[in-house]
Amino acid sequence: MGILSDALITNDAVVLGLLAVTLGLIFYTSSLGGFWKKFYGVVPSLLLCYFIPSLYNSFGLIDGEKSQLYTIASRYLLPVSLVLLTISIDFPGLKRLGPKALIMFLAGTAGVVLGGPLAIMVFKVLSPEAVGGEGQDAAWRGMTTIAGSWIGGAANQAAMKSVFDVGDKVFSAMIAVDVIVANIWMAFLLIGAGKVNKLDKWLKADSSVIDNLRKKMEDFQLKTAVVPTTTQLMYIVAIGFGAVGLSHLLADFIAPLIQEKAPFLEQFSLTSTFFWMVVIATTIGLVLSTTKARNLEGAGASKIGSVLIYILVATVGMKMDITAILDNPMLFAVGGVWMMFHIIIMLATAKIIRAPFFFVAVGSQANIGGAASAPIVASAFSPVLAPVGVLLAVLGYALGTYGAYICGLLMQWVS
Repeated sequence: MGILSDALITNDAVVLGLLAVTLGLIFYTSSLGGFWKKFYGVVPSLLLCYFIPSLYNSFGLIDGEKSQLYTIASRYLLPVSLVLLTISIDFPGLKRLGPKALIMFLAGTAGVVLGGPLAIMVFKVLSPEAVGGEGQDAAWRGMTTIAGSWIGGAANQAAMKSVFDVGDKVFSAMIAVDVIVANIWMAFLLIGAGKVNKLDKWLKADSSVIDNLRKKMEDFQLKTAVVPTTTQLMYIVAIGFGAVGLSHLLADFIAPLIQEKAPFLEQFSLTSTFFWMVVIATTIGLVLSTTKARNLEGAGASKIGSVLIYILVATVGMKMDITAILDNPMLFAVGGVWMMFHIIIMLATAKIIRAPFFFVAVGSQANIGGAASAPIVASAFSPVLAPVGVLLAVLGYALGTYGAYICGLLMQWVS
């Protein structure tokens, strides 16, 4: 991995300390004036929280693949943050966002389904060997696993590997393409979040619904704000980690039961424990938002949720190895062109229906990144908007296998 064969830091406790100090320095410098104010006006702090750990991994300081920190963050900290970020959600306001969020999500799915075969057609002219290969190692077969990941998630990716009998060699190469191309696009979305007013003006979009929801939830934060007591903080910890325990308990029961009783539902990701964990944690947060637990927002529930999201961002970043692009540049070029078609379809749809850039970013990331990164992109616009990303990402899991299967058949046809 990376430039060095062995990582300098292999102890996860030390890696976690390094990531925590890195996040602290980013937030410290982003609070300063002068040069730093100008710098963070161009480069969002959230982007650095993700990009700097990727440099640690790429240059061999740490090994993101062997570290267990991402597993811990995505399985334990993500559900806590989902509960704490949704506990104060204005449910009626969420419904008032209207159909544009769903339309942009479906446009993102269409962009992935059509982009794969179009990318193959382009490279059959430019560089046929890039999309060649025979049997199990045919490029189109490997690309079906990217489609599974980009519409749904890891469960859908694994499903495509089995459905299209993808060889291990091409599969490992496609994982690298998937991770790096998707993460580079996420970086652009995070930059776009900092220029949302200009982008909305270009799209001729009315973002008043989003602004109203954000303002309403920020006003609620101010109205209920108190200096938190230890008791209130313990309530937040109890609810957050209690929900983690409950979501894992139910997911560990539901997923195997469906696998045994109705295995055909695997195509909807309903046999994935991660899928159920995300759904249950989000549901717990939404249910609690209708109770007095909502007042814990004043004691800092969403702020704690945001801190956990930033830790998750750092662990996502540390899995990216930017030097892998050098191993098979043409394959990454294919992935890049595929992503370009996705982006063109997203922006064209947004322009036609005048959808705000927030819906473009979250609709795209709900497809490409799933439940782990859609709330990250949503929270770059405002932490209170994270639940919108989660709800759309759950829909991606349901459509992932169908969309990827159609994409696979189209790629086989054009090959």
